[in-house]
This record gives sequence, structure tokens and C-alpha cells, in this order.
Amino acid sequence: MRPRPEQRDIAQHYLSKVGLGNSLHKKPSELSQGMRQRVGLARAFALRPKVLLLDEPFGMLDQLTRMELQEVLIELCAKDQKTALMVTHDVDEAIYLSDRVIMMTTGPRATIGKVMTVDFSRPRNRQQMLDSPHYYELREQLIEFLESQDHRKAKPSAA
Repeated sequence: MRPRPEQRDIAQHYLSKVGLGNSLHKKPSELSQGMRQRVGLARAFALRPKVLLLDEPFGMLDQLTRMELQEVLIELCAKDQKTALMVTHDVDEAIYLSDRVIMMTTGPRATIGKVMTVDFSRPRNRQQMLDSPHYYELREQLIEFLESQDHRKAKPSAA
């Protein structure tokens, strides 16, 4: 276990990275949901795991904050040479952050439905990706898969 001052320095460093440098001494009840998500991301990095498991880490954030923290995630993963496994329902986020997107089938017995390689080089530039026709090809593949899984569009049964 690290000495307390070192733990405090690590916490301060990662809180600063996620834009909460002045919040080290705040209680959870003093934080908004978005701030709590930022703390969760800072905590994940502070623990220094070999692999990060992230479940909708930016889900409760506004679009601008989401984009800022996506950049922080990319920077920290590159700097610390971390692998991140992230669950997201955001198609654009999946393409921007991933090297590989694993699409899951729906239902309680979900399985791997399709694996898509995102072959944009790193470091990534969001605007360059958006300007690329290849980005929209990947996006369409993801959306087509998701639509094929939509049970609301279930085919009527034959009578």
C-alpha cells in the first residue's frame, strides 16, 4: 500500500486530469452525477490496472464534457499504455475511441454478433475522422447491425 501523501498526490493528479482538481475534499453528496462519473474515471486510472473496464463512462455527461473526457481517456490510455474495454451505446463514441468494436446481439443470451476493426491511425483527430468517407462507412455498418437487432421491428409471424 502506498503512503497517504503519495495516495493524495495520485488522486489529485487524476482528479485534475478529469477537470475536478479542486474537488479532492468534497463529499460524494456535493457532486453532480456528471462529476461522479468523472471521479469514477479518475479512480479507475489511479488504481493503475492493466486493463480498464468501463461501462458507459460518459453516459451522464453533456456532449462537450463527454468529448473532453474522451480525449482524456485517449491520452491516459496512450501514456500509461492501458487497454480499455468499454461498453457504450454511442456509435460515434465507439468508432472514435476504439481500435475494434465488438457488437453484441440482444437479449439475455447475447453473443458476439460482429467484430469491426476501426483502422484509423493514432493519435486520432476527431475532425479528420469526420471528414473521412471511411468513417461513415464504419458508422453505417454499426447502425445496420444495431437495426438488425431491434426487436421492435420484429417480422410478423406467418399465420
